[in-house]
Amino acid sequence: MSDPNADDGSATGQQAGATAEAGSAPTTGADDTTASTPSETEHYLIGEPDPVALHLPEKLHIGEGDSDAEITEKLRRQGVRIGKGMIAPAVFWPALIIIVAVAALAIALPTSTGDVISAMQGWVVADLGWYYMLVVGLFVVFAIVVGFSKYGRIRLGKDGDRPEFNVFSWFAMLFAAGMGIGLVFYGVAEPLTYATTGAKPGWPDNEIDDAKLGMAQTFVHWGLHPWALYAVLGMALAYAIHRRGRPLSIRWALEPLLGRFVKGWAGDVIDVIAICGTVFGIATSLGLGVQQISAGLKHIGVVGEYDNMFLVILIVIITFLATASVVSGVGAGIKWLSNINLTMAGILLVTVLVLGPTLFLFQNFVESIGVYLANVFDMTFDIGAYTGDEGAEWNSSWTLFYWGWWISWAPFVGVFIARISRGRTVREFIAGVLLVPSIVGFFWFSVMGGTGIHRQIFGTGDLVDPDEGVVAERVLFDVLGDLPLGAVMSVIAIIVVAIFFITSSDSGSLVVDMLASGGHPNPPLWSRVLWALMEGALAIGLLIAGGLGALQAGSLLTALPFSIILVLVCVSTLKAFGKEAQRTAAIERAARFRQVGEYLADDFDEYLGDKVDERIDYRITRTRGIGDRMKSRSGGTRELRKSGRDKGTSTPAD
Repeated sequence: MSDPNADDGSATGQQAGATAEAGSAPTTGADDTTASTPSETEHYLIGEPDPVALHLPEKLHIGEGDSDAEITEKLRRQGVRIGKGMIAPAVFWPALIIIVAVAALAIALPTSTGDVISAMQGWVVADLGWYYMLVVGLFVVFAIVVGFSKYGRIRLGKDGDRPEFNVFSWFAMLFAAGMGIGLVFYGVAEPLTYATTGAKPGWPDNEIDDAKLGMAQTFVHWGLHPWALYAVLGMALAYAIHRRGRPLSIRWALEPLLGRFVKGWAGDVIDVIAICGTVFGIATSLGLGVQQISAGLKHIGVVGEYDNMFLVILIVIITFLATASVVSGVGAGIKWLSNINLTMAGILLVTVLVLGPTLFLFQNFVESIGVYLANVFDMTFDIGAYTGDEGAEWNSSWTLFYWGWWISWAPFVGVFIARISRGRTVREFIAGVLLVPSIVGFFWFSVMGGTGIHRQIFGTGDLVDPDEGVVAERVLFDVLGDLPLGAVMSVIAIIVVAIFFITSSDSGSLVVDMLASGGHPNPPLWSRVLWALMEGALAIGLLIAGGLGALQAGSLLTALPFSIILVLVCVSTLKAFGKEAQRTAAIERAARFRQVGEYLADDFDEYLGDKVDERIDYRITRTRGIGDRMKSRSGGTRELRKSGRDKGTSTPAD
């Protein structure tokens, strides 16, 4: 039998690799996806050999029609350790203990917890801020280069697979899951803050210039950079899940790099970190959401002054609604809510565009893109080295918070968009994930933020509180209230935030549950409900411990370990795509050679048989080698001697 590590680039080699990877089921019940050879114990970070074949045998792929028992058996045969209750104990319990402990401490000891979180945040900002800025910039470069490279032709699925969702539904789910509450919460507040009270240290001390740069900075925070994070992980997972047939779990994105180690403690640690990061990221969004819903309800007169208890009650109510959506699954619940929410958000956007300063908003959109393109590289890597403590504090509140928030969301969004992207090519995936949501986000902030800036600079100028500055959760409703149909639009905005809240918790709970169940696509209902409740509990704990500051710090801290995982994912993806490209190129060459050979064999006489010139043919047939010449000369001499004897004459030889 051929070496399973051999990569001869042929169809036969691919079949041999798949056969070796399938192996025979061991009697111990361990996974049967790889053959037991001494080389498999070598560490993949050191080098070859690499026993991971490109594609698993079809019998191990999880099909849509498989029962839960069949799926569980296939997961076990792939090395996933499933315990009672259809969970992965080595992942489920550590993640749950960590989250419960943090939530309990934050609720029981809010002051002490807030102090610890603030101290840890200060350390990250002071000593590791440069790392966050550098690594996020590199993720953007990586995603763009891979999308434009030869790897862009690789299909995230089987060769015959086509996209599962239509383009509109795909974009709707991408957008609602990837940004959600933050777009509404910061839509007016962020650009307006930069233009008035919170300009970045080092910018010109001019309101107009600060407004322009503020729009560009907002584009950096909400454009290519976060979506590149999602694309990096989503692409690796989609390849592992749909192309290779692995379960839906973060660890399998690192299999080309770590090999069989992903089936042990290393894979468990990766998934635990992913779960904790996801829950903290979603809790941050939920905390922002309830603050804005409360401000909206106050603006339209439903409630008066509110406190943390009111926010807690809102979290409980909306978490209950999100739990109801979780049990319906991605096809019914998330898709339905995402389409509705995208439609309502579109109505809100168009209404503000039409009823607001329309011409200025279009001008603002175009000009802001130009300022963004002119400054994107500087803003990507501007860590504030020359602005001291003031620059560090600004980065902590804005750019570093966003990078931490997006990294902590990457497991959730990456798994989700990988699941809904089967059948798309790498190039189509990268283009869709990077460009479309970014452009829509640019337009959203140009309209919502531009309306606020126009009112503040060229209008009444009453959006900035003398004491508190720009109040993020309130300023949206102040802007909407000044427009025609302001009360109606305020209600729509509250509904949009609430549905974003539900879709975030819905999608996040389902993803976390799948990770905690070893990648099972239909995890148990009880654990889905549990994780939805944990997200709400953690949001409550962080709000009590320090409000918005604690929410921001929580995202930044949990993002640190997962950022390292994302770097390894990039290396692993390049390794997997390199093998895929080599194998594909070799198979294509073999197919071309075979086609040319068959073509020549069938039509040789027609194209080459009668094309030889007769004179050349004559010369070829009369041409003799040296042996033939010597034989001819020898024969000629004998004939001469015989003739001489017959005539009674002698020959020179005599």
